[in-house]
Amino acid sequence: MTNRARLESALQGTPVTHPVFATYDGFVTTRPHVDWPRLFALGLGQINHADVLRHEHPNLQIVETTRAHNGHTRLDVRWITDIGELHQWYLDGWRQEFFIKTPADYRIMRRAWEGVRITADDTVFLASERQVGDNGVTLGNIAGMGLGRTPLMVLQVDWVGLGQWSVDLADELPGMMELLEFMNELKLEEFRQAVLTPARQIKLWENLSIQTLGPARYRRHLVPLYTKILAILNAAGKRLLVHYDGKLRVIADQVASLDFDGIDSLTPPPEGDMTVAEARRCWPDMMLWCHPSLGWFRESPETLRTLISGMVRDAGPKRFCLMISEEIPPDWERTVPQVLALLREEAPA
Repeated sequence: MTNRARLESALQGTPVTHPVFATYDGFVTTRPHVDWPRLFALGLGQINHADVLRHEHPNLQIVETTRAHNGHTRLDVRWITDIGELHQWYLDGWRQEFFIKTPADYRIMRRAWEGVRITADDTVFLASERQVGDNGVTLGNIAGMGLGRTPLMVLQVDWVGLGQWSVDLADELPGMMELLEFMNELKLEEFRQAVLTPARQIKLWENLSIQTLGPARYRRHLVPLYTKILAILNAAGKRLLVHYDGKLRVIADQVASLDFDGIDSLTPPPEGDMTVAEARRCWPDMMLWCHPSLGWFRESPETLRTLISGMVRDAGPKRFCLMISEEIPPDWERTVPQVLALLREEAPA
């Protein structure tokens, strides 16, 4: 079976007899030092992400400027509205400043999104499907507000930054709460449009930090929105997976109560705080997109084999795969082929 067929079979719930090991498409395009043709020839799969929406902003002008800065590349991004503008900048791709810095900036951000026209667009998705072919699958992505997260996570990760976001959320700053409510309605409209495209799996890049958010605010702010999103998707026969690559133990029961199809980039300790066996016990029917800890790839071949075999056993017997989703494994020339060879040999009990 091809990687696509094996992934689709796993998603459908057929017992996994040859687990897929696949990489994010972003690494293929940004890590040219890796011999991708060799790894694909050895059996590595690919997980693509494709935007499925188009946003038109009648009240926003976006200006981007790139220039050299002390031997590095600086990118300045300005969002300009009729009531003010927002600015953030990057150095060699790393964000150095966030859009929202003051209470007034929340109002400017809302103005940037007022009147936005959101329409389904399958152009990028269909092109991605042609590109990946039988070597993997394409997941639907909803970019626009941040990189495709729920609004609370967009504010934390993309627009405000952890420190200021934590203070403003604790204070329930009116500007933040009003923007959040407004954005939540836009997010629901995004999903109403996304289900009109061929994408069967829609992904939220949550990058959830539950240590900062806390289970009570997770229940208050995220669970109701997830519930509404899931209703839209389920009515259209589509499914939702969430990128939860951190610690999940304190919300494991809340996650179990939601109808997520899968947890993307599930990572065992020390990065996460749940083993794959614990995750499977908590979420027996979810698709577990398992990310082996990067530290495992620094171990001896024998230890790496034992760890990967354990992950396969604990995730199985159905609805799972393995993935490269956080960074390229150390010593990839040796370790990735070793894992691929092991997965050809082993099957979950």
